[in-house]
Amino acid sequence: MLAVHLENGAISLRQVPVPRRGEGFALLRTLVAGICNTDLELLRGYYGFAGTPGHEFVAEVVESDTPTLRGRRVVGEINLPCRQCPWCVKGLGRHCPSRTVLGIVNQPGAFQEYFVLPDRNLHVLPDDLPDERAVFAEPLAAACEILDQVQIPQHETVAVLGDGKLGLLVAMLLAAHGYPVRQFGRHADKLRIAQREGVAVEIAAGPLPVAAYRWVVDATGSAEGLRGAISMVRPCGTVILKSTVHGAVELDTAPAIVQEITLVGSRCGRMEAALPLLKHGIIPVESLIAARYKLEQAPEAFAHAARRGTLKVLLAG
Repeated sequence: MLAVHLENGAISLRQVPVPRRGEGFALLRTLVAGICNTDLELLRGYYGFAGTPGHEFVAEVVESDTPTLRGRRVVGEINLPCRQCPWCVKGLGRHCPSRTVLGIVNQPGAFQEYFVLPDRNLHVLPDDLPDERAVFAEPLAAACEILDQVQIPQHETVAVLGDGKLGLLVAMLLAAHGYPVRQFGRHADKLRIAQREGVAVEIAAGPLPVAAYRWVVDATGSAEGLRGAISMVRPCGTVILKSTVHGAVELDTAPAIVQEITLVGSRCGRMEAALPLLKHGIIPVESLIAARYKLEQAPEAFAHAARRGTLKVLLAG
């Protein structure tokens, strides 16, 4: 079968055997997969990655120990915890120290014709939910995680810094939940996507507002994003960190300490929160699709995804 391989900053296509599934695992056939910023960071050396990436996917279950899964379309949780350590016992498997992560840490990802995941990680999709909407389940769940982590008063304006894929999902999600949202970005065409959903937008061409918001989400994907977010938040406010950046970020911690700012790291979220939003079309995720490629066009697809300002690039299995 065909598989995408990343190593030492290079992308290649390889013919590899169809993976064998273990007990409790399903063999999945990739239908569509999305390239996200984490995949681009893996290409740049994040985690010292070498292998097959891909963690945003829709797939068909080819083989499974669970009869009701066979032949169904699914999305899936990307973390594979040990299920025995103290973190797992507490229900915090995403923090399991020995976990593997689909397409990121020691678990070959979805950028190949077939891959495996545990049955328990899978969520069956409604028949009327299109693949190109369902493929946003994982990143939309990451946006939903914010509302599971912090209790934002309904009247409070939330500033979202960054107008990339995740920034747009966060802004539209918060607006859909009734929050006043102001999004700062550098691309008028992308900001218009959120603006159509009731988000107030602003081109960040100059200095950002200082100490203007109690709640700020950094979704810039850049090293300077955190510094900008900290400057924007009011004393005793909260900054929610959604960016994944390869390499160290220099930060003067004095403002965060003196202003008593709360920093909240935010990662994966619950698929259960995202799937109803996708089923009912509440978040117009299709507006984020920039291009579609076949799996064998993965090098071209990655090159496209890496262009400045590009939104979601999809790979079809």
